[in-house]
Amino acid sequence: MAIEVRIPTILRTYTDGAKAVDAKGATLEELIGDLESRHPGLQARLVDQGALRRFVNVYLNDEDVRFLGGLETPVADGDTVTVLPAVAGGSR
Repeated sequence: MAIEVRIPTILRTYTDGAKAVDAKGATLEELIGDLESRHPGLQARLVDQGALRRFVNVYLNDEDVRFLGGLETPVADGDTVTVLPAVAGGSR
């Protein structure tokens, strides 16, 4: 069993259009490294200078990983990781 990673539309060019891909790792950082080995280019879109990019939200089983430990957040088989681009804007 692996960890399902849900990919937003904007990053699906790196997964050949797949909405979800499987990956392995004991932490989010290892999981992203595994994703990079299978889908080159994804890591640079998710991580910058050893931390999650500011405008990328990552959820582990519906919990924001920024409140769980960031890249050091433990992950396990059967978990679901969801990547969402941050949405900015407002009224004028």
